[in-house]
Amino acid sequence: MMAKIVKGKAFKGVVNYILDKEKNTEILDVDGLRMKSKASIIRSFVTQASLNTRVSKSVCHISLDFSTQDKDKLLNAVMVKIARNYMQKMGIVNTQYIIARHFDKDHPHIHLVYNRIDNNGKTITDSNDRFWSEKICKELTQSYGLYFATGKENVKEHRLGEPDKTKYEIYNSLKTYVPKCQSWKQLTTELKKAGIETEFKTKGNSKEIQGIRFKKNDYFFNGSKVDRMFSYSKINYQLNMNVKAQTISQSHSVNKPTPSTGESMGSGLGGFFNIPSGVGYDENETEFQRLMRKKKKKPKFGRQI
Repeated sequence: MMAKIVKGKAFKGVVNYILDKEKNTEILDVDGLRMKSKASIIRSFVTQASLNTRVSKSVCHISLDFSTQDKDKLLNAVMVKIARNYMQKMGIVNTQYIIARHFDKDHPHIHLVYNRIDNNGKTITDSNDRFWSEKICKELTQSYGLYFATGKENVKEHRLGEPDKTKYEIYNSLKTYVPKCQSWKQLTTELKKAGIETEFKTKGNSKEIQGIRFKKNDYFFNGSKVDRMFSYSKINYQLNMNVKAQTISQSHSVNKPTPSTGESMGSGLGGFFNIPSGVGYDENETEFQRLMRKKKKKPKFGRQI
């Protein structure tokens, strides 16, 4: 479950949107509004908003989106209950609202429109509302036994435009090769085959590497912007763990690292990159690092492999 919050000045546009017949709209819940027509709904909102003209944006529109994996369990009554719990936790009380469900997309979702001017003419605060909304969505997802999406797995890449499309291509390549490689040299070689260039950032005038970024299709992305699991230190640590795992496998040792030590070697990204303090270099990287230092220094991101 996730929420998208938008605030505005006019009720007409948002009411027309959520009641669009082409979206196979079903009105699930209403409070404080005259439901004779779209016009009467809009007038109800506007009349109450006029109780406090100091607030320029009295309209709040929230889309609550759920995973397709929860489609069978999200009956209308359940979605109303979730929406009411969400509103209560968000402090959206004692005011006009309408909740409508749309069926124009694969995933279940509802639209909530409420008046930020409550029934007594007071303002419903929006202070840190996005922060609290994210926290509440996680709580409700857990309490209702809904599906937790992990990472970027549910992103529909075919719908993305640039530069996001390229970023996800880099993400998928890193997700594939980081668990398989045992050195930076091996990793950068595999990424290059996928059309991705790797550049390292050094600390000040020293040769100490402290950052990384990737280039593809003339777009640059810092590792941590692709995903927090792909910062330089976390990739570096995982490469070292890959070497250790390979050594253990070859020796048939029974002392295999467990997930609690941060040395999980699952095929996915869950459990990867559990970094302790003081990440160092693996000795197998010594020669590669030495060759890198011999290259001519370039400002900031200048070291390409």
